[in-house]
Amino acid sequence: MSFKVAFIGAGSLVFTRTLFTDIMSVPEFHDIEIVFTDINKDNLDKVTKLCQRDLDSNNIPIKIQATTDRREAFTNARYIVNCVRIGGLRGFEMDVDIPLKYGVDQCVGDTLCTGGIMYGQRVIAEMLNFCKDIREVAEPGAILLNYSNPNAMATWACNKYGGVRTIGLCHGEIHGEMQIAEVLGIPREELDITCAGINHQTWYISVKHHGVELKDKLLAGFEAHKRFSEEEKVRIDILKRFGHYSTESNGHLSEYVAWYRKRPDEIAQWINTDNWINGETGGYLRITREERNWFETEYPKILAEPPKKLDGSERGKEHCSYIMESLETGRKYRGHFNVMNEGCITNLPYECVVEVPCFVDGNGISVPKVGDLPLGCAAVCSQSIWVQKLAVEAAVSGDANLLKQAALMDPLTGAVCNPPEVWQMIDEMLVAEAEWLPQYREAIAEAEKRLASGNLLPVHEGYRGAVRLQEKTVEEIAAERAERVITA
Repeated sequence: MSFKVAFIGAGSLVFTRTLFTDIMSVPEFHDIEIVFTDINKDNLDKVTKLCQRDLDSNNIPIKIQATTDRREAFTNARYIVNCVRIGGLRGFEMDVDIPLKYGVDQCVGDTLCTGGIMYGQRVIAEMLNFCKDIREVAEPGAILLNYSNPNAMATWACNKYGGVRTIGLCHGEIHGEMQIAEVLGIPREELDITCAGINHQTWYISVKHHGVELKDKLLAGFEAHKRFSEEEKVRIDILKRFGHYSTESNGHLSEYVAWYRKRPDEIAQWINTDNWINGETGGYLRITREERNWFETEYPKILAEPPKKLDGSERGKEHCSYIMESLETGRKYRGHFNVMNEGCITNLPYECVVEVPCFVDGNGISVPKVGDLPLGCAAVCSQSIWVQKLAVEAAVSGDANLLKQAALMDPLTGAVCNPPEVWQMIDEMLVAEAEWLPQYREAIAEAEKRLASGNLLPVHEGYRGAVRLQEKTVEEIAAERAERVITA
């Protein structure tokens, strides 16, 4: 079998290697062409060296091509795997810290809420450039497999405006499936689980075991589970009130709705600080900051570990490799992907991105009709979809008014801020993130004038959020990792 796979954002050490291991675990793929591309040449070279060592130790005769020229990487590619984070750590800090001054307390801020909306402006602007290159130099009919957040917004923009078939991929639903199996006490492989909704707000609408529906047993199971009852308080409350468990983590879900993070003195009762993903203020940003020296501190240790086995024994659950395998070999695969709705979920807008069960084989990717979501679940999703649509159209057109309307309509932002505060906050974020927002050049100039006028609303400068943990030092992180190794 001979075709080309290009990874963009390949300097992401752990994620690129994980996806690469999965793809190389397919025996028929041992003669394909692999290209890694990234704007950070040092990180790119390190990841390439590590993955090439894996290939060589498994006697797979592929030589990875590494380039900082993405058009070169995309040339004749059949699949493009996207893992970029436009703006990097600096942009991420602005997405979290500027909204905090206005009382918008996010755990992550990369999918919805103010941070996710602004991240979408940066990502969409650049991903449409990727699409232009794909249209011009990739294999006709090439597929973009998108892992970048905000996944729904980026996937929507690439399909509607980029002219490239784009499938959004996420592992949130996979993690939730494992939780459900645990609370039911049934092996995951024995359960038939169906999810439907939108990315990070997908609902487990059916959980069957040997044809028997068990979703009504989930609430009691989660409430009785020692760990999940502490870590998943928001998800359990949503399950109690809407009748369906949500795919997304406690911290993520808490920032997508209006109810759990709008009063600082109540946030702590809904979250758990054992793990950032359970809801701490700026939790993922803290972890990202702590690991900013990852390549310097951890890369030598990873390089000293045994190479990955590419015989299938270390293949993970990410959808990417299974999609490629099914399309190329005809082996059937069922997974939950992010695709344009176009009538799949009948009580959500025709034009939006939904996360639904899909089937893949040699004939392509099939999206069956799901029908109506439960009404309450559809209402929750619909709120977010209109925010996404406003944000997508704003990113494509550079319309700052649409961008501000998106923030105002966002459930958590609207619960915390009044309209003048939203307008000023977005002005501030546009100016701060100007280097990644070429489509807003004129709007940024106007925003700069307003911010320089001196007639500004008061903000909480230096506010760290309701539940913000202290960032660990490099030495503390090293000690923790050493302890984990000893314990293991």
